[in-house]
Amino acid sequence: MRPVRSFVLRQGRLTKGQEDALERLWPQFGIERGDSLLAIDSLFANNNPITLEIGFGDGVSLATMAANAPEQNFIGIEVHRPGVGRLLHLIEENNLTNLRVMDDDAVQIIKHRIPDGSLDRVQLFFPDPWHKKRHNKRRIVQDDFVALIASKLTAKGVFHLATDWEEYAEHMAEVMEASVDFKSQANQPYSEKPASRPTTKFETRGLKLGHGVWDLLYEKVS
Repeated sequence: MRPVRSFVLRQGRLTKGQEDALERLWPQFGIERGDSLLAIDSLFANNNPITLEIGFGDGVSLATMAANAPEQNFIGIEVHRPGVGRLLHLIEENNLTNLRVMDDDAVQIIKHRIPDGSLDRVQLFFPDPWHKKRHNKRRIVQDDFVALIASKLTAKGVFHLATDWEEYAEHMAEVMEASVDFKSQANQPYSEKPASRPTTKFETRGLKLGHGVWDLLYEKVS
């Protein structure tokens, strides 16, 4: 059976700048597709903590986080090539050495390529809410996905989620509260937005539509 995917691949048109960035910068900052476990320690010239972001969109917020935290390493995953090209351009523009990029299905990458216990933080900001009831099964936040994330985090590693859809926030909270692997850092499902998380394009769009924003920060307990 084909796996249920949480995304629909709609490739937008690449700008000339994005095409140029993909051609020139991917060999240096991109991680090629494959089936084997990544040698995480060899991706960066240090042993700094690693944050993995699932679905970085246009890359602006992830590049900002990497620029603001040079003592940390970041890996971003995005299936839409215009966003990948944009992030590569931002890496060069900001002289970032602590950020690497992948362009495949995040669930498959995490399952097959990320070593257990290798990540200090996983970020999932404003994923597709699949708000129609018949599409709820496509939501990436499900019990088995949360257990998978836990297996890749270090002890006391953090899973940070955010959404601007209230019903999806409630779903996220229900799944996270039911997990035996995590506890909320706020002792309740929702946390204050950390200063370290920049406002994203999708967040801005949601706020303009009158949506609220919910952050959930959960720490691995074992």
